[in-house]
Amino acid sequence: MTRPSFRFPDGFHWGAATSAYQIEGSPLADGAGPSIWQRFAHTPGMMANGDTGDIACDHYRRYKDDVQLMKALGLRGYRFSISWARVLPEGTGRVNPKGLDFYSRLVDQLLENGIAPNATLFHWDLPAALDDRGGWLNRDSAHWFAEYAEVMFKALDDRVPRWSTLNEPWVVTDGGYLHGALAPGHRNKFEAPIAGHNLMRASGAGIQAYRAHGRHEIGVVFNIEPKYPYSDRAEDLAATRRAHAYMNLQFADPALLGSYPPELREIFGEAWPDFPEEDLELTNQKVDFVGINYYTRAVVKHDANAYPLQAVSVRQPNRTHTETGWEVFEQGLTDTLTWFKQRYGDIPLYITENGSAFYDPPVAENDALDDPLRTDYLRKHLKALHRAIEAGVNLKGYYAWSLMDNLEWSLGFSKRFGLYHVDFATQKRTPKASAKLYARVIESNGGVLDT
Repeated sequence: MTRPSFRFPDGFHWGAATSAYQIEGSPLADGAGPSIWQRFAHTPGMMANGDTGDIACDHYRRYKDDVQLMKALGLRGYRFSISWARVLPEGTGRVNPKGLDFYSRLVDQLLENGIAPNATLFHWDLPAALDDRGGWLNRDSAHWFAEYAEVMFKALDDRVPRWSTLNEPWVVTDGGYLHGALAPGHRNKFEAPIAGHNLMRASGAGIQAYRAHGRHEIGVVFNIEPKYPYSDRAEDLAATRRAHAYMNLQFADPALLGSYPPELREIFGEAWPDFPEEDLELTNQKVDFVGINYYTRAVVKHDANAYPLQAVSVRQPNRTHTETGWEVFEQGLTDTLTWFKQRYGDIPLYITENGSAFYDPPVAENDALDDPLRTDYLRKHLKALHRAIEAGVNLKGYYAWSLMDNLEWSLGFSKRFGLYHVDFATQKRTPKASAKLYARVIESNGGVLDT
């Protein structure tokens, strides 16, 4: 019996991903304005251990060395985000040339090392000056975003072949406007749908700006978490349907279908507005690709006391879970990709984030760091990707999350997702065993997974 081959199609795009506030540090350097995450991190009680992004991985000053880490892995692409407030300190109007220059230098450094830049315009760090004007609750936010996007396109599209408008709008609204666990820290059922809607209007306006000024590819990135019912009881099936609509359809549907799923009115009740039809024409712009961030699944059970879904996720026994409490369930990645194609058609897809946080032992004297659980997670999920391609999914590439350990938002530095270990006291980077596996995967285009 011959082993299955896990070699990927020729030209498959292997990369890794980060985001600005999580790695850059120096958030106010060289004329940058504060972001909502700068404010949130410096608000007592909001961050684990009082951690902030003031230094993070010091990438703002060490970016050349970090590009060499990427080259050592053999990366074909690097997905990074741009700090809006670094480029436009007030969010609109005046451009900060030193902030813009940082990203120009980063892009040049990537290209000099044969790594394709993949730029995300918004990865959660809204300029604080715009939050003072209502942030994503202000309908003008779509125009603010389009102005910022146009600045970036004019500056970098000659060298950046792939852009994303937003990263994970669901997380922004659920964590930032409904439950308050993330910046800007609001807890308001009436605000969450408005913020989410304006995020998708902004994405649409950004894509329109790209069609006017850009010449490569632009898309949007969603976090998708497949929902499986706890039982076949009607109340659990209904709870699963609501959870799926809330997390997986709320943003992809208006972007790709020009509509909202009816379950959202059931979930939000009187807090769900009647949005103008022309708004959905704006959200529904043609994309060149969609990025999917996948980490885990949820097994869903009805719970009348769970706000606002009346649904909870049930932890599965006898399964491996990461330090963030997420079940390792690679079949969910295959299921997600095949479902996405069935619902939205044959859009080119990228896995723009996939990774795991596990405890890392101390770095050994010979700079060895074995991370068997993360290595196993990576191997299993890459095989799941291959199965999706065999099933006909138009998957173009994969970006591991993350290139290196970083600030895991309100969890601070307590959770490590990196292929490279970072000693935050010394800023020393050390490749983990998972990084070495990933380098072999890239070199063999997946062939090493056959063994």
